[in-house]
Amino acid sequence: MRDSLGGTVSLVIIMVFIVIALGYMAFNVNYTKAFRMKDKIISLYEDYQGNCGGDCQDAISDYSRTLGYDSSGLVCSNVGDGYQQGKNGLYCYKETCSSTITSSTDGSNSFIDGNGVILDRKNKCYYRVVTRINLQIPIIENVFDFRFFYIFGDTKPFEKE
Repeated sequence: MRDSLGGTVSLVIIMVFIVIALGYMAFNVNYTKAFRMKDKIISLYEDYQGNCGGDCQDAISDYSRTLGYDSSGLVCSNVGDGYQQGKNGLYCYKETCSSTITSSTDGSNSFIDGNGVILDRKNKCYYRVVTRINLQIPIIENVFDFRFFYIFGDTKPFEKE
């Protein structure tokens, strides 16, 4: 009886180790997919200067199919205030713009201040992109909405009119 109980305990220890090791590997695979997807979306937003319409969205969808990325359960309101869902539902994004005023030489997009100096207003915008790591473990995902399941990234600032 003592030997059979010892074998059962050893078997339980081995099974727990296997579950932990497989869970770690599954998390790493899904983290890599979400990270690559975020990088691709950021590069496309930078290439299209923030005007990510038809061709840009098609490229994002094609890349997600190639990568095998799925964003089921991504709710932008859980990410933070001001985030919007991407057109195909694969990511969330938030546009942030700021204006800078500098001296102008060509007079485009400019105005004259009280002293008669021509000033130029430039809007610098960047996008914050969020993708989600999908573990698809219903108990953990439904009970706890951990922020470490999201990957954030920012585009480079670019001028926008």
